[in-house]
Amino acid sequence: MKFDRVRLANFKPYGDADLRLTEGVTVIHGLNGSGKSSLLEACFFALYGSKALDGTLDDVITNGEEETEIELWFTHDGVSYRVERRLKSYDGRIDHQCTLESTDGSDVTRDGARAVREFVTELLRMDAEAFVNCAYVRQGEVNKLINATPRERQDTIDDLLQLGKLEEYRERAGDARLGVEDVLENRRGRLDQLDEQIAAKEDRDLHARLNELEGELGEVTDDINRYETQREQAKETRDAAAETLSTHAEKREKLEALESEIDEIEAAVREAERERDDHRDAIRETRERIDEIESEIDGRLDDAGLDAATEEAIADRRAALDEREATVREDLDGERVNAEGLRNQATNLAGKADDRTERAAEIEAEADDLADEAEATAAEADEAESSAADLREEAEELRERFAAADADVDRDGVAEERDALRDERGEVRERIAELSAELKNARERVAEAEELLAAGKCPECGQPVEDSPHASGIDEDRERVAELETELADARDREADLDDRIAELDGLASAADRLDEIDERVETLEGRVEEKREAADRKRETAEEKRERAAELRDAAEETREVAAQKREEAEAAAARVEELESELAEIDDAREVVTAVEERLSAVADAEDEIERRREKRENLEEVNDERRDRLADKRERRDELADAVDEAAVETARERKQEAERYLERVGEELDRLGERREELQNAIGGVKGELRELEELREEREALGDRVAALESLHEETSELESMYGDLRAELRQRNVAELERTLNETFELVYGNDAYSHIELDGEYVLTVYQKDGEPLDPEQLSGGERALFNLSLRCAIYRLLSEGIEGAAPTPPLILDEPTVFLDSGHVSRLVRLVEEMRGFGVRQIVIVSHDDELVGAADELVTVEKDPRSNRSTVRREDAADIEAASLADD
Repeated sequence: MKFDRVRLANFKPYGDADLRLTEGVTVIHGLNGSGKSSLLEACFFALYGSKALDGTLDDVITNGEEETEIELWFTHDGVSYRVERRLKSYDGRIDHQCTLESTDGSDVTRDGARAVREFVTELLRMDAEAFVNCAYVRQGEVNKLINATPRERQDTIDDLLQLGKLEEYRERAGDARLGVEDVLENRRGRLDQLDEQIAAKEDRDLHARLNELEGELGEVTDDINRYETQREQAKETRDAAAETLSTHAEKREKLEALESEIDEIEAAVREAERERDDHRDAIRETRERIDEIESEIDGRLDDAGLDAATEEAIADRRAALDEREATVREDLDGERVNAEGLRNQATNLAGKADDRTERAAEIEAEADDLADEAEATAAEADEAESSAADLREEAEELRERFAAADADVDRDGVAEERDALRDERGEVRERIAELSAELKNARERVAEAEELLAAGKCPECGQPVEDSPHASGIDEDRERVAELETELADARDREADLDDRIAELDGLASAADRLDEIDERVETLEGRVEEKREAADRKRETAEEKRERAAELRDAAEETREVAAQKREEAEAAAARVEELESELAEIDDAREVVTAVEERLSAVADAEDEIERRREKRENLEEVNDERRDRLADKRERRDELADAVDEAAVETARERKQEAERYLERVGEELDRLGERREELQNAIGGVKGELRELEELREEREALGDRVAALESLHEETSELESMYGDLRAELRQRNVAELERTLNETFELVYGNDAYSHIELDGEYVLTVYQKDGEPLDPEQLSGGERALFNLSLRCAIYRLLSEGIEGAAPTPPLILDEPTVFLDSGHVSRLVRLVEEMRGFGVRQIVIVSHDDELVGAADELVTVEKDPRSNRSTVRREDAADIEAASLADD
């Protein structure tokens, strides 16, 4: 796998960034906090989404922005892909959109964050955690694997090498075996239960019981048939009697109904006659009300301005009033607008006059403030001028110190002279140390020689003096001690002289520094004096201009007040005219009300006449209806007499007795039939139960046969799952041992490249993934006993070895992600950084296609094929990224050194 390009918009510190990545070693270079690691986090996030984040989705959106976008182009196993993620924050939540597509025509697409993450995990054969453990050494996690327990290290490496799948398969096989055992045990129990149930049913002789029940059922059925025949005969007798009674009842009901209808018709005739009398009285009262209304109309014609009470006259009068009202309202609206406009003009002009007066006062106050500021500025100028004079006097005194000094040096050369003397004093002190050590050694030799001489032995060879040819050497040593003491005394005198001269030059150097400060300060003060005096003059001129402007505003305010008073008088006149027009409108409304009253009374007269006509029609209709009712009444009285003659009471009594006797028999036979029916139902249920048990017995026998076959199949399946579970466990153990051996080989090869010819010989990795480092003398060490830098580099070697093993694969090469190192030099000194550079170069030699390193360490630049520089603008706090030529930057770095 290879990263090809990453594009960011509003991701963490990046506003807009677009970076292309190539094969080989790419170093992302920049100061701490510039945003280097964020580029790798963006690639990691593009692949795995929120699973790749330590925080939340809110954390990746640039502060102050609502939306972010990340695009990653990568190539894996010869196929090119593009991943795009968009995050948008609104209403307190994050909308996450994600798509993945192939870009070389292979027609691979995924939509949704989960679908993309699952596709990437399957494509790379590693999830986000495995990616970090294998290829992505995150900042601060360089010691992650070395600090892990052997069990954690074993699980991590097994998962990377897909051995976790074998464990998963073994667990599945074990679960299947346990499941088969549960089912087998259950089926065996069911088989025993079926045998017991079959034996119990066979002991009950179900066929004999069935024959007995069916015989008794036949007898009960015959009795039921006989009783049902007799019941039908009784029902026919009862129905015939009931029909006779029903016919008599119907005639009696009809007779009673005719009596009721005759009474109702007679009552209706009487009610209609009363209603006709009411209509006659109402007509008379309505005629009297019409006379009263017409008298009222005649009395209001003059007030309404009408000559006659007609609809035409009322319409003409109403039109005249509407026309006059429209004219008055038009005049009234105009006068109201005029009055309001004049009042507004007066108010605005008065307000404008007040504003001008207030502004004039403000300007005068500003002029006074400027005058005060001018005086204060002039005083500051005088103070600065006085300070400059004081500094010039101090400078003159300091220059006199240079003239009176013993050292022949000026202010420009004092620092250089002092540094030269300090260098000379350092040499003298080194010479004093050498002389002291040499004098000490010489004195020790003289003392030792004198002790030997006192003992009668040669100081050089330790033999007796009379036999030694070297006894005279002690005099030379004494002479050397004297020379060294003299030279040492001279050196110390020279050191004291240099201390005095350096102390004097320190004072002169301080004076030179103070002179530089004074010169700079005097120059600043002189500029300030000039600026302050110019500022004071400007403020005085501005104050005078403001006073003139204030006077002009006061004159304009007075003129505005006069115009406002004139507008106010015009507004009052317009308001009086408005009152006159409103009074005229009120008179028009009064006249319209009178016309309306006349019109309403005319309408009331018409309504009353209509009411009289309606009531006359109703009296005539009621008279016609009563005539029809009287004819119907005569017919119903005749029918009533005929029905009264047709009723036979003796036949009715005989029919009633037969009906009662038949009902009593039906009640008795019904109870017997119910008893026999219940018995028949009991027998049928019992027969059904016996037949059901016979069917159950047959089903149990069939189930027992099928279950026996099933138990035999489960016993065979249990043996197969047990063998499969053992096979997966053995295969995983075998592959793990192979991987341990391969990993130990690659780890030692990598370790040899980093620590060749050093204090360590090799590394041992046992079957439980416990790591042991061996020194050259064969002494074992736990990796945690290494120094911080050694432990970090050891962990990097382990990571690279795992990466090599994963890329080489178990049975041939496999595509792997880029090797990513985020700030790997955090725990390394300069010597170990050089070893890291060697490790990176060797990983390239092993065929790693792409290595991406984030670092601010200049030593790693030399190992880069491509260099990416990240910078952050302190004003906007936004990071930018650019590609540079690694060779040019390395040359520039060497030149600076």
